[in-house]
Amino acid sequence: MYKSDRIMSGVSHIVLIILSIGSIVPFIILLSSSFSSEASILKDGYNLFPKEFSFAAYEYLLDNSSQILRAYGITVFVTVFGTFVSLIMTSLLAYGLSRRDLPYRNFFAFFVFFTLLFNGGLVPTYLVYTEIFDLKNTIWALIVPGLLMNGFNVLLMRVFFMTSIPEPVIESARMDGAGEFRTFFSIILPLSLPILATIGLLQTIIYWNDWFNGLIYVTDPQLFSIQNLLNRMLADIQFLANNSFGGNISVASIEFPSTSVKMAIAVIGILPIVVAYPFFQKYLVKGIAVGSVKG
Repeated sequence: MYKSDRIMSGVSHIVLIILSIGSIVPFIILLSSSFSSEASILKDGYNLFPKEFSFAAYEYLLDNSSQILRAYGITVFVTVFGTFVSLIMTSLLAYGLSRRDLPYRNFFAFFVFFTLLFNGGLVPTYLVYTEIFDLKNTIWALIVPGLLMNGFNVLLMRVFFMTSIPEPVIESARMDGAGEFRTFFSIILPLSLPILATIGLLQTIIYWNDWFNGLIYVTDPQLFSIQNLLNRMLADIQFLANNSFGGNISVASIEFPSTSVKMAIAVIGILPIVVAYPFFQKYLVKGIAVGSVKG
């Protein structure tokens, strides 16, 4: 390796290390603040390590543990079921669009692409889901809007099928008597694990972090997802901090752990995704790299 190459490699590593540290530090500050007392945060600000260790924020959340566990259960069900059904629908549509012998293939591909540019708008969408499909205050209101349909995922998977699945493999399956569905489930899907994991992770993050559908379609607290419940708790915390102490804001801000509770809520909301992401990272990088190749 030439000296200039070594210098460039060293500079690249230094830059990447700095960027990595810059990405990790906010999470460390978030976690540290959730274990800090309200008084220390108000006095010393945010720090990498707690100046005054306190479990007050998590004790407050434990008082609502039954609601949090129920909301977690709803979110897990919505995320797992929604991601599974979304993968089936996306892969079936993408596989059909990848077949060069599909009649009107370009028209359907344009129709999918068109959804990336325009949508029906919030009011028509709300009326369709509430008046026609009658999804309001049902668990399906948290699932169905995420299924219909992510055009980006469809096009990404379509390109993967066109560039990474050898045509002779499909032809040999047909010669052996396999139909389209048998070929798809027995041949195509096992060869498509990288893109399936990529789309699955992206869809999982969307479902897990979704609070908007719950905000406009769900008013029953029994159906709140974890994001909707935490959002409601944040609003309640802000109200208590400003009004529970006879208008004495300074006393309220010190005695009530509003800031640390907000940080603890953020930790609870993102922790499962942060834990799961490293296991899918290699598939995510490979799937996006292969699926983004022009086909």
